[in-house]
Formats: sequence, structure tokens, C-alpha cells
Amino acid sequence: MKVKRIVANIEAGNPADAERFYRDVLGLEILMDHGWILTYGSHDAMSSVQVSFASEGGSGTPVPDLSIEVDDVDAALEGVREAGFAIEYGPAEEPWGVRRFYVRDPFGRLVNILSHR
Repeated sequence: MKVKRIVANIEAGNPADAERFYRDVLGLEILMDHGWILTYGSHDAMSSVQVSFASEGGSGTPVPDLSIEVDDVDAALEGVREAGFAIEYGPAEEPWGVRRFYVRDPFGRLVNILSHR
């Protein structure tokens, strides 16, 4: 299993409020918009420049602190379980094209581990 990217997620009552600063001031592009989550970044540096603002985590879940995309979510799930970490959500096939689960890291941060289908 290989980590492909890590995205910070910031809880925001209205994700669109981030536009004025992150798009207009910093020049980041909207890479994803599902209404409840907006991800800003750069198409030139897709794997290294991304931040998301969300009012929820999707499918009625809380906003995770981090989203970590991996090349094999099932291998990550197996590793998490073998290490004794409790799964807080999923695994789930989401309607926006990802397979994912939530787990808390050793510091209590909620982590969304996912793969795109």
C-alpha cells in the first residue's frame, strides 16, 4: 500500500466562504465541489497542494481532520485493524466515487482513508 496524497480538512459552516481568501487572494483553483465540501489546490501540483473546507464529511459523517488517499484502501484497512485501531465509519463505497473508512490516529484526530474507484 502506498500513500498518494494527504489533504487537510477544515470544518466550515459554509465552505464557500473560503473562496475569497484561498481562490481570490492565494490563487488556488477549485479542484472539487460537492456543495458540502470544496477542495482548493493547483492542477500543476495536484499531489502536493490541496486543502478542503467542509460542513460535513459526506454521507452524514463528521468532517475528518485529514484525508489520506492510498492506492489500496483494503490493504490500509487490514493494516489499521491489525494494529488494533477501531474503525469509526465504513468501509463504504460512496456515491462520489471513493471507497473509504474513518479511523482515529494516536492523537485522536479523525482520519479519512480512501481510494478512488
